[in-house]
Amino acid sequence: MGNPYFRFKRFTVWHDRCAMKVGTDGVLLGAWCSVPTTAGARVLDVGCGTGLIALMLAQRTPDTVQVDGVEIDAAAAAQAAENVARSEWCDRIEIYPADFTAWAQTTHHRYARIVSNPPYFENSLLPDDAARMTARHADTLTYESLLSAAAALLLPEGRVSLIFPVGAWESVAAAAAGADLHVCRLMRVSGREGTPPKRIMAEWSLSPAPCTEEEMAVEMAPLHFTPEYTDLTRDFYLKF
Repeated sequence: MGNPYFRFKRFTVWHDRCAMKVGTDGVLLGAWCSVPTTAGARVLDVGCGTGLIALMLAQRTPDTVQVDGVEIDAAAAAQAAENVARSEWCDRIEIYPADFTAWAQTTHHRYARIVSNPPYFENSLLPDDAARMTARHADTLTYESLLSAAAALLLPEGRVSLIFPVGAWESVAAAAAGADLHVCRLMRVSGREGTPPKRIMAEWSLSPAPCTEEEMAVEMAPLHFTPEYTDLTRDFYLKF
């Protein structure tokens, strides 16, 4: 059995009651996505799981920025709330135990940034564990429903940021176009230098904008991390 918690420089994430544990994808997205600096802005983590990205967003933003997280799994939402309560940003992070598409129709909040590490197993075998299936199967929150609901919650200058497998690009891009979102940043991520990218991080805006495209590898060799990955995540990982 793995460690029930993961320590970062400024917070600790307990994940023993969450189907999806702390992983590289969440850390990558939480460190890479753009964040607002305007006083009173709000940011949203959809499918927040352990609360990892919500905590990273709080660390990266001024004290006047409110961070919200929505999580459909009751056990994960409860543990995320506990992780938030133990953190230095407990007064400005709120966790909502809810289905995002239903919640999006009732909330009055509008967001400068919406971030999500969304379901992955679209068109693949379902995992056996029911909680893991809820956490990671796209049948429960499709890219179309995620992006259309997110677009409706954005402020005019807002942005949506996701991380997903390279093979999902066409379906994600089609869903974004259907929601009238325009890609403005792309980062292709490889596990090892010299290997094909495995993940894409993308950011969309409501208005057309020039798109910047970059590539990054996590490692040069096993446990030898690239300068780009180290620079991106050094404010969070103890090992950096």
